[in-house]
Amino acid sequence: MAAAQDAILEELRRLRARVPQLTGALAADTDGLVLAQDTPGVDPETVAALTGATRALAAQLADGTGQGDLRELLVRGVYGYVATYTAGAGAVVTLLAQDRVNVGRLHLEGRRAGARIAELVDSLAVEHTEALTKAPAKPAPARARAARTSRAKPADTRAAATAPTAARTTTES
Repeated sequence: MAAAQDAILEELRRLRARVPQLTGALAADTDGLVLAQDTPGVDPETVAALTGATRALAAQLADGTGQGDLRELLVRGVYGYVATYTAGAGAVVTLLAQDRVNVGRLHLEGRRAGARIAELVDSLAVEHTEALTKAPAKPAPARARAARTSRAKPADTRAAATAPTAARTTTES
């Protein structure tokens, strides 16, 4: 698993080298958990959690307006951009960029990185699945024999079934 995570981190670093105006990059799963990060000066767990929440809302917005599945999200602040790109079905790439970044270049490189990271995330999932299947199975616990107990006979319900019931009647005037 560590090899795939290292590869994701390396992809993020190469991306930052290709787009010098990037101030940070991280990959997270769709639940907002960090897979790899290169975000100096920014708390990656907070960014990943906010990305997960924002992605979920943006996906609802895209779907609710008939635009289909969410592919990317761009937020522009006073000092720069936060751009999020899907990375397969289970992950996203979030990029932090200065205000002077070429947004077209940001999209081009972000989409490419998302596609590459999607492949790495898929290989990470395969490694995880293989590790689980190679783990020795725990033997099933031996069933303890249930102690035999005498069963109580059911109560005689015939008397209750034939007992008269008081019926309440009302008269209307």
